[in-house]
Amino acid sequence: MDEVNSQTLEFAHSEFKRQNYKHAEDLYTKFISSCAQFRGCEARKLASAYNNRGQIKYLRVDFNEAVEDFTSAIQTDSRFEIPFYNRGLIRYRLGFFDEAKSDFQHALTLNPDFKDAKESLQRTLLDQQHKTERGY
Repeated sequence: MDEVNSQTLEFAHSEFKRQNYKHAEDLYTKFISSCAQFRGCEARKLASAYNNRGQIKYLRVDFNEAVEDFTSAIQTDSRFEIPFYNRGLIRYRLGFFDEAKSDFQHALTLNPDFKDAKESLQRTLLDQQHKTERGY
């Protein structure tokens, strides 16, 4: 990965941390496009860009596009637990409990100490049980 592309990613991360989401999203998109064009990016860095861009889309409640980015992150680096967790959160919110459960379980397979994934899995199982008990 060239120096300019690396700087773009670092700048995107810093804008994300500062909650300058529109600018961060533009920078992540630029980085992702550059990776697709030149194919010289580290899988984890590309997955991180997809994941963070997905987070921005999640925050603006654009769930379908966020799921696409989280899925792209997973396809890029299947050992990165965070996008599994993030995708699971959206699936949970949309009531797709089986899919959410699968994502949380996969995140925990990759990182058994992932506290938020454990809690989200438990909440999903309870809500799924309550839904079944209510008959819908």
